[in-house]
Parts: sequence; C-alpha cells; structure tokens
Amino acid sequence: MAPVRSRTDYRTAERLGRRAEWLCRLALLLKGYRILATRLRTPAGEVDILAERRGLLAVVEVKARPGLEAARAAVTEADWRRIARAAQGYAAARPRLAGHAIRYDLMVVLPGRWPVHLEDVRRSGR
Repeated sequence: MAPVRSRTDYRTAERLGRRAEWLCRLALLLKGYRILATRLRTPAGEVDILAERRGLLAVVEVKARPGLEAARAAVTEADWRRIARAAQGYAAARPRLAGHAIRYDLMVVLPGRWPVHLEDVRRSGR
C-alpha cells in the first residue's frame, strides 16, 4: 500500500514538478527547439513537453530526482506506451506535423543542476 501523502506534500511535489518542467522548457529553447505544448492532457494520457526542431517532434518526459537511474526507473514501459499514444494522437490531429519523426526523450532535473537531456530513450516503434 502506498504511503498517504498530505496536502502539503502534494503541493510541494507539484511546485517541484512545475519548476523542473520550466527549467526543461528553457533548456530546450536554448537548444533551438520550439515548444508546441506543455502538460498536454489527452484521453490517452499526459505529455510533459512536446517540442519540435528541424522536422523532429520531441516527446519529453520530465523527472526531478536525486539521480539519473532513479529518474530512468521512474518511467515504466507502460508509461512510455501511454505517453506515445498521447503524442501520436496530438501529431495525427495536426497535418503540419505529418512528416516529422517522433523521438521520446527524458529530461532529468537533479538537485542544484541544469537539466540533463537524455535523447531517444525509447524508440517510437516499441
């Protein structure tokens, strides 16, 4: 059974998540990406950040964790499938994105550090 979280714990985690997403959006902008959507909610699931650059649609999951391995472990294969369904639905509804390749990235915000961008952590065919 999962531990019960207080309202204060939830708010703290929510603020940390929003700050991590903000830092990741900034990092992507500085790398030349155009942000298309953030906290995108679809019937299939939620995508933290959708960004594009040079014919590529980057589907970015953001995790604030104490280490890279903890962040990698926090996103399961079932999570990636849900994220992929949401992103593919978004792209399918926008003819402008029809020719874009889709890449699934993980961005990790470590304590006191600039976000680490792990590109292509999950192939779109899997």
